[in-house]
Amino acid sequence: MIFSCLFSGGRPLMATLLLGLALSGCQSKPNASADEASNTNSSAPAAGAAITAASIGKYLQAVSSDDMQGRKPFTVGEERSTKYLADQFKQLGLKPGPDGSYFQAVPMVEITGTPAATMQIKGKGQNLSFNYKTDFVAFTQREQEQVAVSNSPLVFAGYGVVAPEYKWDDYAGLDVKGKTVVVLVNDPGNAGNDTTFFKGKAMTYYGRWTYKYEEAARHGAAGLLIVHDTKPAAYPWSVVLSGAVGPKLRAQTPNKGADKCAVEGWLTLDAAKKLFQVAGQNYDQLYAAANKPGFRARPLGDLTLTASIANKRRRQTSRNVLAVLPGTTRANEYIVYSAHWDHFGVGKTIAGDSVYNGAVDDGTGLAALLSIAEAFQKAPQKPARSIVFLAVTGEEQGLLGSAYYSQHPPYPLNKTVADLNMDMLWPYGEMKDLTVIGYGQSELEDYARAAAKEQDRYVLPDQTPETGMFYRSDHFNFAHVGVPSLYASGGFESRTRGKEYIAQQRQNYTTNMYHKPADQFDPSWDLSGIAQDAHLYFRVGQRLASETTFPQWRTGSEFKGARDKSMGGK
Repeated sequence: MIFSCLFSGGRPLMATLLLGLALSGCQSKPNASADEASNTNSSAPAAGAAITAASIGKYLQAVSSDDMQGRKPFTVGEERSTKYLADQFKQLGLKPGPDGSYFQAVPMVEITGTPAATMQIKGKGQNLSFNYKTDFVAFTQREQEQVAVSNSPLVFAGYGVVAPEYKWDDYAGLDVKGKTVVVLVNDPGNAGNDTTFFKGKAMTYYGRWTYKYEEAARHGAAGLLIVHDTKPAAYPWSVVLSGAVGPKLRAQTPNKGADKCAVEGWLTLDAAKKLFQVAGQNYDQLYAAANKPGFRARPLGDLTLTASIANKRRRQTSRNVLAVLPGTTRANEYIVYSAHWDHFGVGKTIAGDSVYNGAVDDGTGLAALLSIAEAFQKAPQKPARSIVFLAVTGEEQGLLGSAYYSQHPPYPLNKTVADLNMDMLWPYGEMKDLTVIGYGQSELEDYARAAAKEQDRYVLPDQTPETGMFYRSDHFNFAHVGVPSLYASGGFESRTRGKEYIAQQRQNYTTNMYHKPADQFDPSWDLSGIAQDAHLYFRVGQRLASETTFPQWRTGSEFKGARDKSMGGK
């Protein structure tokens, strides 16, 4: 899973994930008639019987075996894993996509960038020389042999946010063409305790580092540097570093990334403070100003930046895997189940093992996806709406496969009812909680609550909303284009062993297994909790498939506008 990661890895500080457990309040019920609810309940026992710990284990062992070679795009691992998934869909009797194939081609480019050893700052009669990796990291999305900014004027633009719904514009009156913009990590609401200011401590999309690069490019900036600060970022500099170094996959674009900033990167907090000091500015004072309404961007004195990156490029095509169970009476409306098939392949040897199997991340999601597909196919009552099963590529490299699907949808977005995403399900037995990431976004939470109640579980809001977890798995790309999305699983309270046991297991996974060869199938795992989550997702899909209405984004969600626009031509 891509958590707080930069392209390829890194999880937020897990200590915060283990704190503050609290039950959520009641929400409004989804729109469903009594007859519809009754119909879904009547077929639940027979249909759900196909989802078991044994079926999860069968699929999980297969997708995370050494034979899959770590499931990395552009390798034999991709060929084997995508073929396996397509074969399973076919054996289950599911139909291929609308073009007659179980594969959706996803064109990508691999860019291996090597920044110059130093980044030069000049002006005010002083020179600064920042060192690669210790003071800064830099990368590019431009497919060029060499990219550079030379004597580019430096500008501080607060958080680099343009958010009309919050009446906030850090670029107001600012011309950044040819300039390099310096911005803060996260968003303005994160700094204070006002829950009505943006979303308070809960990160909005405007706090994501990806958004900041996009916004700077829209304004014509030559470069964009984000100031790293561990607390608002929710991850240390080591995560930034590990994510920035080495080959990176990007989506292919017709202009080969020419509309992106030439240089994207990060500065350490210490380097940023030195930069501001040389510019005659006080970092703490500017930070405080940037968090208040009415802030206006300003030049950093007469300082300029010079930096360059040498690139190696390789264009190739990866693929999403998809299949569909056609609906009976509303076949032109679709419910999507998603999980990512990719991981990190064969890499650095650790403890004598070099295969990064990705059993939990995201073999568990794939196992649940296949088990749910099997359950729908074996259900005595077929769904009225069509069910799409989607295994996407490139999640670990920046949600690339789901982004491509959402921009090139095989099925119309305004006919797509919802995306139900599964990423990293915990193999530690049944849970009492159902933790909803991005709680408060859409009515899908009400569907999840109803299904959780059937399992005697309670709904728990995201415990660390300040880390922006909602924006860090494949459901986000569906949300970004307006499709209501659910990302939830049990993860904080074991039904039989309590909260402390799960906290210990998660900490052990994070420390010793996450994005390492040790993330491999363990026969001692208790997979009943994954089956529990898969069955809950199945029940949510069953109910959605039986309805004639569409779940809605809640008022205040930043994705509501995109859905309203999409549905306008429905």
